[in-house]
Amino acid sequence: MDRFGFIFPGQGSQKLGMLRDLADEYDLIEETYAEASAILDQDLWEIAQLDTQNTLDQTQLTQPVLLSASVAIWRLWQQQSIPLPAIMAGHSLGEYSALVCAGVIPFTDAIKLVHQRGQYMQSAVPAGCGKMAVIVGLEIYKIREVCQDVEKGQVVSPANINSREQTVIAGDVDAVERAMIACKAAGAKRALPLAVSVPSHCALMQPAAARLERDLNVLKFNRATIPVVQNVNAEIATDPEEIKQNLIRQLYEPVLWVDTIELMHKAKVVKIVECGPGKVLCGLVRRIQSGMTAFSTEDCASFAVATEEMSV
Repeated sequence: MDRFGFIFPGQGSQKLGMLRDLADEYDLIEETYAEASAILDQDLWEIAQLDTQNTLDQTQLTQPVLLSASVAIWRLWQQQSIPLPAIMAGHSLGEYSALVCAGVIPFTDAIKLVHQRGQYMQSAVPAGCGKMAVIVGLEIYKIREVCQDVEKGQVVSPANINSREQTVIAGDVDAVERAMIACKAAGAKRALPLAVSVPSHCALMQPAAARLERDLNVLKFNRATIPVVQNVNAEIATDPEEIKQNLIRQLYEPVLWVDTIELMHKAKVVKIVECGPGKVLCGLVRRIQSGMTAFSTEDCASFAVATEEMSV
């Protein structure tokens, strides 16, 4: 059997009606959402399916909604009595999903934690003062140089190194806009603003990280039952306290996604399963490492293909 890994999506993968197809077939999906909803006293399933209050894209709710989706699919995977992955990783918020599924953080604690994380991130930067943009077709070393050149006392830096062709930058609005212009002048194919309310993974998130640290310090983390590659260094941490410190740094340091997938490839992982809604990470895997095959799990058909492929 080929070694395979699991990857978990972060913000941006949420969409109205997510997991509806799976929920119609498996009660476990809504049961997982009900568990999370009881913790927050918010109907997360209603938000995911109908969003009558237009709250799905509010980061303090987006995060628990997505965490619930990934954990629900993971539980469903376990229920099928099929092989488990050799290694895991999650993109930004998705790292929390990976740590829950690896047994490091109890689901109930993680739901509260990511809800608070979202609140801290939202309040760290006043509305309209932060921005993120995707830069396509410019090498990361050049993007770093551009950001340093245009900072002018403000914050702008790489936030998500998603593939060799795609990097997301984040920071103060004016600095990000200067960097977009400079990246285009340096040869980028595209520089496009992202519709997000929080400039994640940059120095503007340090106040949020300080608040998150207090919450993490009162939680008991376990040793992982499955190795988890962390975002900030693309390495596997085994010590629970080291994992916590990496989660704190993750808020204001970039997501090293290219290095993460390359580490999995070096570990002889040839198949990857995206555990959650959407197929964003599947696309990134294909761009990073052509020697790996990626499978989504967002509906019954794709879940069936993934389970069959990982059983071979």
